[in-house]
Amino acid sequence: FEYARKAGMNMIIGVPQHALLPYAEKKVKEYNIRLAIHNHGPGDLVYPSCESAYVLIKNMDGRMGLCLDIGHTQRINRDPSADLKDFFDRIFEIHVKDVSEADKDGKTVEIGRGVIDIPGFLKLMIKLKYTGILSFEYEKDENDPVPGLAESLGYVKGVLAVIN
Repeated sequence: FEYARKAGMNMIIGVPQHALLPYAEKKVKEYNIRLAIHNHGPGDLVYPSCESAYVLIKNMDGRMGLCLDIGHTQRINRDPSADLKDFFDRIFEIHVKDVSEADKDGKTVEIGRGVIDIPGFLKLMIKLKYTGILSFEYEKDENDPVPGLAESLGYVKGVLAVIN
């Protein structure tokens, strides 16, 4: 938190152990820096879903929130749009991506080529008037991610143009 303050950040994305949540809340209050807990899908025993974090923070300070990773959400066979709607009041950041399958074996693919209903998700974001951070996450082709990321950005821009 001290580093974030010195760097001028107003939010930290993190994965605090459950036992450390009261301490994290204390630091959130002390520094007035929001904490967004990141879900990591199947295999993550701490926060596989936004719900797993939400139930622990829902009665804590309002600056304790969520980073909804829609790829990991889909990989545990949850609907990213449902999680956006259900936990909207605490979602500070969204990591947008697409995945090949709605199970633990799902891999990152170019947005629009996977199983996530990206148009539906974006429509819901607009309907709910989401004003938080939206970040692209593209783990495929780690040695040359630019072409796939550009395709993903183009797809999202095209969907938004149609929606608007």
